[in-house]
Amino acid sequence: MDCVLCHPQKENVVWKNKELRVIQVDDPLFPGYFRVIWNKHIAEMSDLTDDERQLLEKVLLTVEKVVREQMQPDKINWAQFGNMVPHLHWHIIARYRDDSHFPESIWGLKQREVAEEKVQQLKTKANNAAVEIQNRLNRLF
Repeated sequence: MDCVLCHPQKENVVWKNKELRVIQVDDPLFPGYFRVIWNKHIAEMSDLTDDERQLLEKVLLTVEKVVREQMQPDKINWAQFGNMVPHLHWHIIARYRDDSHFPESIWGLKQREVAEEKVQQLKTKANNAAVEIQNRLNRLF
């Protein structure tokens, strides 16, 4: 199987257990971008047991809460498609009214330029969020 999420080349893993992992995505336009990836190769939420879904939900909500606290975004975007990579994973992305694509999705048309200083400030906040995500998930699990 040639799945990029089963066999990642490079990931910034924030937290991991035997079921799933949280990574900080290296996206220069969206510093507050995290991905929650189920480790086993499955494609759909309905492939999980009830207990696995509850675990996933706790992790997703923890990531969202920490990103909101640490980064103060105007909105959090959650996305789960699997069309390009049919492996269960979620995108959790801090969004700001003045980010490069708002109100479009991050995969939509760019709307504006963003000052590098602003992006660097958000990178610092995102790195702090990554540390706090790790701390909270370690306490939970």
